[in-house]
Amino acid sequence: MGTTPEFGRRDLIKRAAAIGLIAVPTMSVLSACASGDSGGGNQVDKGEKSTKNPLAVNEGAALDVVIFDGGFGQQYAKDAEAEYQKAFPKAQVKHSATQEIQTQLQPRFNGGTPPDLIDNSGAKQMDMGTLVAKKQLTDLNALLDAPSYDDPSKKVRDTLRPGVVEMGQFDSDETWVLYYAYTVYGVWYSKTNLAKLDAQYPETWDDMLKVCEAAKKKGIAGWTYAGKYPYYLPFSLYPFIAKIGGVEVLRRIDNLEPNAWKDPAVKAAFDAYYELYKKGYILQGTPGLTHIESQTAWNEGKALFLPNGSWVENESKKTTPADFRMSVGAPSSLDKNDKLPFGTLWASGGEPFIVPKNARNPQGGMELLRLMLGRKSSQNFIKSVSSLTSLNGGTEGLTLPPGLASSQEVLAKAGKNVVNPRLGDWYVALQKEKIGVGALGEMMAGRLTPDEAITKIQRFADETAKDDSVKKYKHK
Repeated sequence: MGTTPEFGRRDLIKRAAAIGLIAVPTMSVLSACASGDSGGGNQVDKGEKSTKNPLAVNEGAALDVVIFDGGFGQQYAKDAEAEYQKAFPKAQVKHSATQEIQTQLQPRFNGGTPPDLIDNSGAKQMDMGTLVAKKQLTDLNALLDAPSYDDPSKKVRDTLRPGVVEMGQFDSDETWVLYYAYTVYGVWYSKTNLAKLDAQYPETWDDMLKVCEAAKKKGIAGWTYAGKYPYYLPFSLYPFIAKIGGVEVLRRIDNLEPNAWKDPAVKAAFDAYYELYKKGYILQGTPGLTHIESQTAWNEGKALFLPNGSWVENESKKTTPADFRMSVGAPSSLDKNDKLPFGTLWASGGEPFIVPKNARNPQGGMELLRLMLGRKSSQNFIKSVSSLTSLNGGTEGLTLPPGLASSQEVLAKAGKNVVNPRLGDWYVALQKEKIGVGALGEMMAGRLTPDEAITKIQRFADETAKDDSVKKYKHK
């Protein structure tokens, strides 16, 4: 994943409190970080603060950067690091890339020698909630209050897309995470393949079933998904729940409230998705597919619909036909009683960057982020990986690829109806291992009924709520 889009809608900050704000999922929990509020004594001396160096970076200090090598690759980071070295020619930049973020970095956290900047993404990212609870991160408000790279009259925070700053906050005004990408989640499809069935994207669930039935008659599956990583399913399922029952349902789920998962909207959404399995509309073998394998099957026309995030355009580009016309749709309407209109979707910051508290050069880590949020680096990211950054704007003069253009369109149509559940970055193991693998994956494979899945998930949520070792977070 990239974790990953879009538009100058300042009113989203107002709605953030009403809607809630998630990031790209994770599988592993950072269970044994170096404890407490130690560190800082190992840090390099600060440099001289100036107009060109507002964060007082030590110009000769080395910079250690670790990037998740996933859907967005790592070239965008290397390009930004090259710009950093132009600004600080005496600095040596060490660049590392891995898909094993937690495995490789937990020993460094434990030993008090973490990198200066980390792209904490992917299936094996470190648990953000645990990092915050153990006071292992640097407060990024110094970065947010620094002059922006392109316009010194504006603070960095004032150049970001609505809701991005709030996403990086947990239970206070400190900002622990900067989400660099901006992702639209939903049901992805090919306009070309739908046209072959004389169909358009179905705006109602009844129409969704009709399109899937028409596809089945031609030997094509309606849906596929990352069966080995079924926590991809919530990318379309969670906004579907919110559409049916309202954003309050997701807020109660995020807050681990008793019986939150037993809300009728959850049952209705689960029943609808389970119907895809019962009617044979899921691509055979899907429960055994990785995200890459499911995306490839989808690109090959074996299935029409795929729940995913907007990083999919870049991640699957090697197998995407030239005439595919990749697009994303918001969840279909269940019926006329839905609380929110068609177009409601999940969009949020993705690709979470962190500066460890015990980093040797935290000013350098924040300065690289400041540079990355400038127009040049932002446009380079957009052109390179088909995803927007959290910089508000930056697409002027660019020709966007089909999937990214579609992302902009659906987000603009959503208007204020953008949801962003926090469960995945507050409680990683609960979201991925338990809800995703332990329940949703089992339900979509036909091994649990919706009622059984809901009961199991509610038990998982209750266990987390009662676990004193897990720090709890709530919507403000």
